[in-house]
Amino acid sequence: MKNGVTVAICESHQKAEKVVKELQESGFDMKKLSIVGKDYHEEDKVIGFYNTGDRMKNWGTAGAFWGGIWGLVFGAGFFLIPGVGPVMLAGPIISSLVGALEGAVVVGGLSALGGALFGIGIPKDSVLQYETALKADKFLVIANGTPEELEKAKTIMSDSATKVDNHSEEAVSA
Repeated sequence: MKNGVTVAICESHQKAEKVVKELQESGFDMKKLSIVGKDYHEEDKVIGFYNTGDRMKNWGTAGAFWGGIWGLVFGAGFFLIPGVGPVMLAGPIISSLVGALEGAVVVGGLSALGGALFGIGIPKDSVLQYETALKADKFLVIANGTPEELEKAKTIMSDSATKVDNHSEEAVSA
């Protein structure tokens, strides 16, 4: 069986957090989960991010959200991506983004983030849709796994997400 990804577009960090918590409570492997969202740029006060041991800490309006996410999901980062803006990422998507940046991978006009999404198995037309959602301050919750795991994730995500799509490796490579 081929692995794939399921992507949920969430309207707010509260809805993204609800999706993540519901996936965790259902027993979904948190190491297979990524979250992508724009950083809040309308703040007047200093925003900080730092790592202590394996826990990320931060200050700012979304501090509780990102602090909670960083406690659940493996790996986190903050990137300024041209064309998208300041973006927070958590989970396996980070290694794909770093690979895209290090290898200067650009897929037909996509941003580095778009290249990372394409690199994990998301078709280009869907990548453009997800980048547009991020620019509109929405959040992406991305689950990697087997078709069975992704079907379960899609069912859970559908309760709180605006849109949920499954992408299998077979469909992407075809």
